[in-house]
This record gives sequence, C-alpha cells and structure tokens, in this order.
Amino acid sequence: MSNSVISLRGISRHYKVGSETVKALRNVDLVINRNEYVALMGPSGSGKSTLMNILGCLDTPTSGTYILNDHDVSSLNDNQLAEIRNKEIGFIFQTFNLLPRSTALENVMLPLVYAGIGKANRIELAKKVIDDVQLSDRMMHKPNELSGGQRQRVAIARALVNNPSILLADEPTGNLDSKTSIEIMGLLQEIHRRGNTIIVVTHEEDIAKYAHRIIRLKDGLVESDEQNKEISQVKSAN
Repeated sequence: MSNSVISLRGISRHYKVGSETVKALRNVDLVINRNEYVALMGPSGSGKSTLMNILGCLDTPTSGTYILNDHDVSSLNDNQLAEIRNKEIGFIFQTFNLLPRSTALENVMLPLVYAGIGKANRIELAKKVIDDVQLSDRMMHKPNELSGGQRQRVAIARALVNNPSILLADEPTGNLDSKTSIEIMGLLQEIHRRGNTIIVVTHEEDIAKYAHRIIRLKDGLVESDEQNKEISQVKSAN
C-alpha cells in the first residue's frame, strides 16, 4: 500500500456552456499523503470547487487519472462513485446539511445505514464519534436545538463515523462566528493529530493557516503548492 491517499495525474475538467468550452481544470497533477492537512485555496473561477467535486467523487474528470486509496476512481459510474463516497470520504459542509427532524445521534448514524451496518453497531459507532467531538450531552437534541458550532460538530461526527480515508471540509467555518470558528479549527486540528487526512477548501487566509500545506489554484492550474511555515494552533481545552 502506497503512502499517498490521493494521486491525480493529468486531471482536466471541461464544461460545455452554450457553444463554448470552459476549461475548469487543466492537466492538474497532485499527490496528497496519508495524515496530511491540506488547504485548497483560490478565487472564484479558479477551479477549486471543481477540484473538490472530483476529489470528493461528486464528479468525474474529462481526462486524467484519479487514484484514491489505491483505487482508480476516474471513470466509475454514479453508483460506484456513491459507494466510494460513503466508504472513503467524510464531507463537512458550510451549511451543515443535517436532517432537521432527526436527533444528532440519528444524523450521525445515517452513513452507517447506507453502509448496511446493524442498528446496535450503528448506535455504538455513532456514540463514540459524538463523544470524540465532545457533544455526548446533546446527542438526543435536534439541529434547531443546537448552536451553529454544535451543529458543525454533529456534521463532523457524521463525516468521521465511517472512518473515511479523507475528510473533505468545504468552507467549514463559513456560517460561524469567529470564536466558534476557532473552536471548530481546534477540533479539526485534534482529528488530524489522531491520524486523519484533512482537506479544507476555503477562501479565508486565516482558516488556511491551520493547514500544514497550502495549495493555491488559479485559472484551472495549481499556481503554488507549499508547506505552511507558520501553522496556526488552537490550544487544547483538555
């Protein structure tokens, strides 16, 4: 097994818009290793959302090869991609994407339902990750009974419950105030310490600073790919 969890070779993504072809990504090469913490940055139209969709198996490239955890996922069909997403990728969204009528526990258990795991096991695994994100006392609450930060913790627990190869966070603090944002970045920092590979898509420099490596896109190309020499740290509350 190689150390790389993600390997992109010559990835391009073109879209037809009317009679024009938009080249959202152009021949991108990228390797991300296990337990890396990467920030993906770029202005609107840079290709970062397209790249995130390909990394998250929400879209397939027009050309090139994408190896995820030693599997070639570049040309899978929708059903195969859905299966890979459920097993290999944990998603954290800016808008939380929680089911409003379900408790925190039920929301976290959802990916395990799709994975065909029995109920007793689902409850046990979900309770463990809810405890990991320090929300055990709120697990029977519904999203409207939780603060924004608590909702994002539920979303992070849901992303972790299948023990995915990568955690993909799209603007994870976009809907949070600055104090809560720091708490969530501290939680991601702790998850990274435990061995998870994390990719954060953000346009905010101060959020990118928590990552150990910063990749910047411009016009569908990787403009720069550098180790972060000044990593922001959140002091542990424990």
